[in-house]
Amino acid sequence: MRSVVQRVTRASVTVDGERVGAIGPGLLALVGVTHDDGPAEAEKLAAKLANLRILDDEDGVMNRSVLDLGAAVLVVSQFTLYGDTVKGRRPSWLAAARPEHAEPLVEAVVGALRGLGVEVATGRFRTDMAVELVNDGPVTVVVEV
Repeated sequence: MRSVVQRVTRASVTVDGERVGAIGPGLLALVGVTHDDGPAEAEKLAAKLANLRILDDEDGVMNRSVLDLGAAVLVVSQFTLYGDTVKGRRPSWLAAARPEHAEPLVEAVVGALRGLGVEVATGRFRTDMAVELVNDGPVTVVVEV
């Protein structure tokens, strides 16, 4: 699994004019799934997201996690994270898992985060989503498990 994680002051997802998920301060996690990912990777990714120390402490140092601060995570599925751009100008999506494999694993990440006590909002799988965010810092990292 792969996630592009952005520290945000706020983020939201809108589908067909309806806001389906929104958070205040916390993390936006764009989550991609590949073919050999399974429940173990979903658990690892959730733990990494919950404990990733990229939120500021009282001194303005990136030393706190979502769990430390009671911050939220907006999880948005993103198959394009496994786009291969090595050859040509059009990405290949062969490394991205099919929706029937990916959807339960993205849901497992959400469930594991909630099980850790994290407030989680989500996008909507298999829809065209408009994601809005205010990147705080900006801080953006790639997490792979």
